[in-house]
Formats: sequence, C-alpha cells, structure tokens
Amino acid sequence: MQREVRAVVFEDRLAVMRRPAPQARPGEALIALRLAGICNTDLELMRGYQGFSGTLGHEFVGTVLEGPPDWVGRRVVGEINVTCGECDMCRRGMRTHCRNRSVLGIQSYDGAFADVFRLPVDNLWAVPDNVPDELAVFTEPLAAACQVLEAVHIEPQARVVVIGAGKLGMLVAQVMRLTAADLVVVVRRERQRELLAGWGISAVALEDLEPGHADVVIDCTGSEPGFSTALDLVRSRGTIVLKSTYHGLATADMTRIAVNELRVIGSRCGPFGAALRLLEAGLVDPAPMIEARYSLDDAGRALEHAAGPGVFKVLLVP
Repeated sequence: MQREVRAVVFEDRLAVMRRPAPQARPGEALIALRLAGICNTDLELMRGYQGFSGTLGHEFVGTVLEGPPDWVGRRVVGEINVTCGECDMCRRGMRTHCRNRSVLGIQSYDGAFADVFRLPVDNLWAVPDNVPDELAVFTEPLAAACQVLEAVHIEPQARVVVIGAGKLGMLVAQVMRLTAADLVVVVRRERQRELLAGWGISAVALEDLEPGHADVVIDCTGSEPGFSTALDLVRSRGTIVLKSTYHGLATADMTRIAVNELRVIGSRCGPFGAALRLLEAGLVDPAPMIEARYSLDDAGRALEHAAGPGVFKVLLVP
C-alpha cells in the first residue's frame, strides 16, 4: 500500500490533496477506486448542505485491496450508510435510519473521490461480471430510484409525472417505465427529450400538463421550487414522492397538503441488489447519460462541468 493517496477534499474550498493512505478499521475493507460519479448531492455539499467537510464522493465502483480473503480482488459497489447495528432503528431493520449513522462522502465519513478509501465489508456488493464499470458506477443512484417503488405502489393505470429530468430523474424515469404506468417526464431541454425518446419514455413541457391530474408526482428537481410544482400537478388524495436534497428551505403552500388530503413521502437510499439485477438484465441503460470523464487530478474542472445546466453524469477516473 502506498503511503499517500490523492483525495478530493472540500474544506471551505475544493482541493485535490495528498493524504496518508487510510487504514481499515475492524470490519472495514480498503477499496481502490476504478470509477466514481458526481451527483447533485456532491454539488449541494459544496454549497453548504449538511455543513460538510472532508473527502467527497459516494457513487463508485472499485476493487477490494484489503479485507476478508473472499472479497480481495473483487469489483464492488457499496451502500453509503455506515451504521452501528445496535440502536433501536438498526434492530428494527431500518439501518439506513440508524441513529448513529455516518454517510460515505456526505456525513462524518470520508468519501470515494480518492485513490483508496475504506468502507464496511457489510456495505459491499459484488458487481456481476457482465456489468462494466461504466454501468456499475450508477448502482447507488439507481438503487435510490428503485426505492420509489418501496415508498409507493405504482399501479399500471396510474398517471405518473417525474419532474427534474436530471441525473437522478432519468434513472427514476427508467424504473417507472417498468411499471407500465402512464408516465411522462417534464423536460426543459432538447437533450433530455432525446434521451427519453431512446428509452421509449414520453417527454412534455411543464405548461403542457393539466394541473391537478397526476396520481403520483416524483420530485427529482434537487431545488426548492420543485415541491411547489409537485403541489400544482398532483390530484386531490394523490401522492408526492420527494427525492430532492438541497441546501436551503423550500417555500410552499403547505395548507394544500391538508385541504387536498395529499400523501407526501420522502425517499432516499434504496436496494442495491435490485439495481444490480436491473443493470445485469439490461432493463435499465444509464450509459447514454455519461457526459464526460476527468482524471482525479482534474476534479475541480469535473465538478464545475457537472454543475452546468443540463449536464448529466460526469465521471472521475483515478
């Protein structure tokens, strides 16, 4: 193991730094990065979300360098919640809501934008041989997209609207397509429309939708106005699923939730096994979303690129 590794660190400002190589703690593995993805949460952390300080990154595919012998050398992806296993939430099987959790690259746990990083072995999932790195790196956000189906039952006749046709919204749309629901995705750019057409998904402009007629609205906008838009689109006794995390507070007419008897459901992390099965079977194809690749040394440029309007997935290559 080298004595120093590169890491993309945010401490009031972004820098690629050389740091001592991490040491695995009991129950952890050391992982060499193969490919990492930049998501909206990384950008929001740099704007002040969660008061984050440390190494960024939580979407990755890597190779296990140190750990149990049956894991060493394997390609892996990993769940991001590092949990205690002992609190009441863990004992109830709700480990993603562990009262003592830390979160890879998001909360009190250094992330994956580094040559080498650590993660508990219990968080690891082996990548199937027929899933290339360029698809495996989407496992974490695809799992989050699958979690919508854990949160709400989507009936085949349901009218479903996805707002926020960005990095996560496009994966959510592909998962929702598998339900055979009456699905449309709100777009603002021709590139979004082209990608959706390639997957056989209908794209519409917001002004073309009739207010108050969606059974389910899934907010993937990652911005404060998204919730107000969802309130406009959903029918009475309909459901809003919130996938957005961002720095700042939303301003919306909360009275409408009570008057229209709406269900509002938060949705965050999701099932990695389901995501890997979808990738292995070719039922979801995120490859057209890859916008650019940058070396780890060029992480500043990569994050700047990823923050541009209409940009999809930017990858970091060690």
